[in-house]
Amino acid sequence: MNDKRIAYILWLGCLLGASGLHRLYNRKFFSGFLWLFTWGFFGIGQFVDLFLISDMVEDHNLKYRAKHGLLPTGVPLTEPAAIAAPYITRDQLAVKLVKAAAIRGGRISVTQGVMDTGASFNEVESALKTMYKAGYVGMDNHPDTGAVVYVFHEL
Repeated sequence: MNDKRIAYILWLGCLLGASGLHRLYNRKFFSGFLWLFTWGFFGIGQFVDLFLISDMVEDHNLKYRAKHGLLPTGVPLTEPAAIAAPYITRDQLAVKLVKAAAIRGGRISVTQGVMDTGASFNEVESALKTMYKAGYVGMDNHPDTGAVVYVFHEL
């Protein structure tokens, strides 16, 4: 974090022929070297900076705080702890899918399985395909939409 007093003291470097030190201090390297090699942009830029230093320091400090995760007051940002969804095994997912299919008359689509179990599309589709390969369910198409529907014949 930069201090305004130090920036103003570095501005006085122009009296010793080192213009632009205050810009280098505030990480404005291009204009800082331009000021350094042109004697403060021929003195005009150095004079104008006398009135802009305060905002320049505040801008630098604001960028610094944002980069390091601090609020404008300097207090660190704290993210709320995320509640992780409990992991369910493939067997637990299969049981949830069977119960969901029982409620829906023995037929369930992948989307309905996702809604009823809370698992991802890939997890539900993989579980239903595994049950299909094992012979627990059959595969059919919905008559109106053509979506793949898994049919539990024993329900």
